[in-house]
Amino acid sequence: MDRDAAAVDSNSDLILHLAIDIGGSLIKLVCFSNNSSFSLDDDGMRLTKEKKVSNGDVNYHFLQGSLQFVKFETIKIDDCIKFLASKKIHISGGRCLEAHTPHQNVTIKATGGGAFKFANLFKEKLGITLDKVDEMDCLVAGANFLLKAVQHEAFTHINGQKEYVQIDQKDLYPYLLVNIGSGVSMIKVERDNKFERVSGTSVGGGTFWGLGKLLTKCKSFDELLELSHKGNNKVVDMLVGDIYGTDYSKIGLASTAIASSFGKAISQNKELNDYRPEDISRSLLRMISNNIAQIAYLNALRFGLKRIFFGGFFIRGHTYTMDTISEGVEFWSKGEAKALFLRHEGFLGALGALMNRDDLTTDLLSHRFTQQGTEELFRTSTPFSVP
Repeated sequence: MDRDAAAVDSNSDLILHLAIDIGGSLIKLVCFSNNSSFSLDDDGMRLTKEKKVSNGDVNYHFLQGSLQFVKFETIKIDDCIKFLASKKIHISGGRCLEAHTPHQNVTIKATGGGAFKFANLFKEKLGITLDKVDEMDCLVAGANFLLKAVQHEAFTHINGQKEYVQIDQKDLYPYLLVNIGSGVSMIKVERDNKFERVSGTSVGGGTFWGLGKLLTKCKSFDELLELSHKGNNKVVDMLVGDIYGTDYSKIGLASTAIASSFGKAISQNKELNDYRPEDISRSLLRMISNNIAQIAYLNALRFGLKRIFFGGFFIRGHTYTMDTISEGVEFWSKGEAKALFLRHEGFLGALGALMNRDDLTTDLLSHRFTQQGTEELFRTSTPFSVP
């Protein structure tokens, strides 16, 4: 268990609010905890939330703590159940109950397909009822919150260089949100609570992981990504230069441009075992990233949208993935558009579900961030090791 995970897993911490996003590949948790033991650096911050309680008089209650982000693989949902059980989650009406209070009438906000699929499991194992919130509503709410409330959330990533982008809240809308999970959803966001899913593709993170597992025998998404670091896609992909022997300058294609992903496999007398897993994973990652970038730009062009934000756990802060998406958007737009990425890319749905609470609203938290001039960041944790 790493330092961050250990910090979140401390039994002395009370989880005051919790929301969950259960996708096809990953389970994402966002916890608002009373934890105050972090030595805060570029990966953490303290939050102060003002809560109004009305019982005839107007009182204000201040909570101090941290937003913590945690993920598990969906196929290892039992680890998530064990973690929640170990935290002795007792939440009712937004308030923590005493530790001896039995699990009853415990409800947490949940989104994603798994909120329906695993609702009975959470009820049986933990006594927790999943209060289901629409997935698209949560994705948009989470993105809007981050783009409005967090100063250093959006950035470009070109040729390995990250550059933060300041978003003018008055000029935020409309934009295209591209959420890359197991599949891909492309959402045109016009303003708060007004959006439309305009496109998508089934070729997403699940495709990368699924094909990668079959072709390379990797046992995890992260292992597959790590493998791609050492790969050379040119061994597998057919390039323009392989066909023409030079650039195809008339239509603006360099000799190094990919003419056909995995195309060399048809012209070489080789079997799967003759190719390095590193090269296969690199080619696969590039193929899927390029495809998503092209579809995203064409939809932005279709609706006249100037900004394209990419989120979802497919990206994982991976340099090559972001650079490839950026190159794709740059190429297809002829330099008129840029890909924008989000620091908390994989937790949009879970964060949006948390924002769905009546007592923890986007407007309130945004106001507190702005008033305090707080810069970011939330605490992010890796999956837990549960005994």
